[in-house]
Amino acid sequence: MKAQWFASVADIGYERWQQAIGETSYPFAQYAFYQALEEHACLGDGTGWYPEYLLVMEDDDAPLAIAPTFLKTHSHGEFVFDWSWADAYQRYGYQYYPKRVWAVPYSPVTGPRLFTHLDPTGHSEEYVALYAALAPVLTQANQEREFSSWHLLFCHEHLAEHLGQSDEYLHRISCQFHWFNKGYQSMEDYFSHFSSRKRKSARKERDKIAQQGLRLERKLGPELTPEEVQFFYICYQSTYAKRGQTGYLSEAFFQQLVKSMAEQILLVLAYKGDQPVGASWCFFDDHSLYGRYWGCIEEFDCLHFEACYYQGIEFCIEKGLQHFDPGTQGEHKIARGFEPVFSHSVHYIDNPGFRDAIGNFCKEEAEAVREYHQDTHELLPFKKSV
Repeated sequence: MKAQWFASVADIGYERWQQAIGETSYPFAQYAFYQALEEHACLGDGTGWYPEYLLVMEDDDAPLAIAPTFLKTHSHGEFVFDWSWADAYQRYGYQYYPKRVWAVPYSPVTGPRLFTHLDPTGHSEEYVALYAALAPVLTQANQEREFSSWHLLFCHEHLAEHLGQSDEYLHRISCQFHWFNKGYQSMEDYFSHFSSRKRKSARKERDKIAQQGLRLERKLGPELTPEEVQFFYICYQSTYAKRGQTGYLSEAFFQQLVKSMAEQILLVLAYKGDQPVGASWCFFDDHSLYGRYWGCIEEFDCLHFEACYYQGIEFCIEKGLQHFDPGTQGEHKIARGFEPVFSHSVHYIDNPGFRDAIGNFCKEEAEAVREYHQDTHELLPFKKSV
């Protein structure tokens, strides 16, 4: 087995990429996703994200797997927050950036971070062993260029625990809220599992949409027009503008995805009469829905809950999808039936002193996260088991 670094997906090539990843439907493993990021100013100069894809091959050059890594000059767009670590480095006269992240850019979604035809789901012993074999490759590449650290973000729990057995790697946990399909046949069936008070509250939220003269429409990628994507993009940027920021992704990125990944895109559009007023963009595969981007040009009561949560849940039930990852943070998701789950990351810190200090921080943080997980679990709207 051998490995080689590449600075763009084009250098690897579509054919080799597909040979490596096999038949996985995971949207964030697809060549088209990274190609759109690279070609439309979402990676590279001016973004702080510089691709370095690691292609793993057999000795005869047959592609085995791809690890998406990126050199970072800041910590934006990662959602595993290490700003305080960078501040500590600066206070002691050290450079934290550049660093390396092993991650899906701008996407706080748990999933495989090694895309391979050997095991698309990422649970075999062979797959875990491949991760463990590549970790020192990242470490060596970092040390050759005197980078401070590398960070494996939103990986599966069993992988984080396996790597975390070594004192060399730090295992960090955080909490998100995900929805799970327990065989629901319809939204009414789903709400029937809520307690009476919570069920009335959820129905009232959905009723408010019609009472305000709003209607929502779910459209798949092949049905979308450039004008609808353009409207979504205005909504997406409006969400950031309210915080005095600019969205990371370009309109051309989304327009290209509709051409290259249409079968994995869901857009929820909200209308007031014939006028679109809000939109929510999701990706999906044969198992999960991934809610990523949302915005509106006019504020309406409960529109966010409907466009970003209830419409996604309804889509999952209709399509038989088992899981809905709506993005990071947000305790307001709990009342809509999203359960607290742990998310996991692994961190290699080159400096032994900082590694010990950050390791202690991760352990203390984990205690608070576990308490938070337990507390929020008690707030779920479902009927209590007898």
